[in-house]
Amino acid sequence: MSKKFSLAGYFPILDWGRRYQRVNLVDDSIAAVIVAIMLVPQSLAYALVAGLPAEMGLYASIFGLTVYAVFGTSTSLSVAPVAVLSLMTAAALGSLALPSSADYIAAALTLSFLSGVFLLLLGLLRLGFMANFISHPVVSAFITASAIIIGLSQLKHLLGIETAGTNVVELLTSLSASIGDTNFLTLGLGLGSIGIIVWCRTGLKKLLVGLGLEPRLVSAIARSGPVLVVIIVATLAYQFRLDQQGVQLLGVVPKGLPGLALPKLSLDLVNSLLGSAALLAIIGFVESISVGQTLAARRRERIDLDQELVGLGAANIATSFGGGFPVAGGFSRSVVNFEAGASTPAAGFITAVMLLVVALFLTPVLFWLPKVCLAAIILVAIYPLVDFSVLGKSWNYSKADFIAVFLTLALTLIIGVETGIATGVAASILIHLYKTSQPHVAVVGRVAGTEHFRNIDRHKVETFDNLLSVRIDESLYFANTRYLEELIFGLVADKPALEHVILMCTAVNQIDLSALETLEKINETLAELNIKLHLSEVKGPIMDRLAGTEFFRSITGNNYLSHNQAVEDLKGSD
Repeated sequence: MSKKFSLAGYFPILDWGRRYQRVNLVDDSIAAVIVAIMLVPQSLAYALVAGLPAEMGLYASIFGLTVYAVFGTSTSLSVAPVAVLSLMTAAALGSLALPSSADYIAAALTLSFLSGVFLLLLGLLRLGFMANFISHPVVSAFITASAIIIGLSQLKHLLGIETAGTNVVELLTSLSASIGDTNFLTLGLGLGSIGIIVWCRTGLKKLLVGLGLEPRLVSAIARSGPVLVVIIVATLAYQFRLDQQGVQLLGVVPKGLPGLALPKLSLDLVNSLLGSAALLAIIGFVESISVGQTLAARRRERIDLDQELVGLGAANIATSFGGGFPVAGGFSRSVVNFEAGASTPAAGFITAVMLLVVALFLTPVLFWLPKVCLAAIILVAIYPLVDFSVLGKSWNYSKADFIAVFLTLALTLIIGVETGIATGVAASILIHLYKTSQPHVAVVGRVAGTEHFRNIDRHKVETFDNLLSVRIDESLYFANTRYLEELIFGLVADKPALEHVILMCTAVNQIDLSALETLEKINETLAELNIKLHLSEVKGPIMDRLAGTEFFRSITGNNYLSHNQAVEDLKGSD
């Protein structure tokens, strides 16, 4: 049954839920424990990156995971706050100059709502293909630059100083002015926290593997570094009253969940956040799909791009009602979820239940958690996101792609995340238009003794004075038809004995109305020169559309199924 008539198509839980068994519950529960251990400190930390109260990270995780479990199609995707969206949230809200923290929080809820609505509409309209408009190198450059900005923004907590800024220039300027006020006790706690987390992931993991422990248990313990750090550092802060020595504590984290409420949707606020919400939605979707598809392929599963838009959209809308901020599928969390054996989206729901327990009963313990501990967790988490290799790869492979990558990286670092990603998207589209506006077109000849045709500039082939065989290696649309027209007439001018032009359409997958009009003009102009225009190897779907057109009725030559047959029929004709 098609998705149009299938309720399970829009609510995947109705499909996998019917097949849910005890073994799935065991696998999902084990994965949920491991992810929850990782997510509790991470969600608190990302809330601080967004400039929001720490508890909003818990709320966002609880509602994001719960709703995605109902609407999502990935068995492994863990939908909660992520580093890049947290930074984008801070940048979007910081540009509004809001008068109070209450207004800032209200704007965050509105941003999440708008982002969710945008995603949901794209999904319902089945526009998941739009993710393809942002190239992977551009996204990689953006994530690298964002990770650097996030890292610099966390140095204030690592050093125990006050800084401000949304780009590298502002942050470095602020850091240089305040670095003399460094609290060395805070710095020591931060460096120690980083060391413990890294050791848990490397040294401890090797030690446990050597002891022969079960792989899932090893993964759980190795990933528990942030929780271990939280316990150690919070205990030290409480025991020695480190807050009296200048160490900044997380402070009061409210118990329970906030009441469900519709976000503030004033016209001015919506207009101010609409562009930011669209960028957040697109980046969140691309990041989620990248990891979701990768993990699905490893299990020979498939995810539905359009339904993923619905799932992520619904998750963000629910998050806005529940007191959170924009969420997406996190790379590291999802990989951990996958490796821990999550077999259905229920693993995310079970993780949400565990976070709910934390929010209801354990938040008083978080009072003594130093902010430097959360900064250490963030710094370790974002380190793998910094990857400058994309610059070298793009430079060596395509200078045009390098321009888009470099602009994205540089402008994100120097100006800010919204300018950077917007420029990257625009540059990607413009570069694509430029490339396709000058498609590769080859004059071809026949390899002697065969029916194969190759570029005359690359191969030794046979040609005929009365024939011009042109292979078009691109779909024809409004941006490249003028180029094709000028190229053909230029080639015709160089062949005085020419009687036939054959357009070899093997690689042409689409012909739009502008291109059709250009073909009509080429046909008419060649007819005035007593030259016939022929087509060869036109694909079936294009042939179906051309069959009823004036161009096809008036074409001076023929349409050949085989280019070789066209050459055989036309060579040496009078």
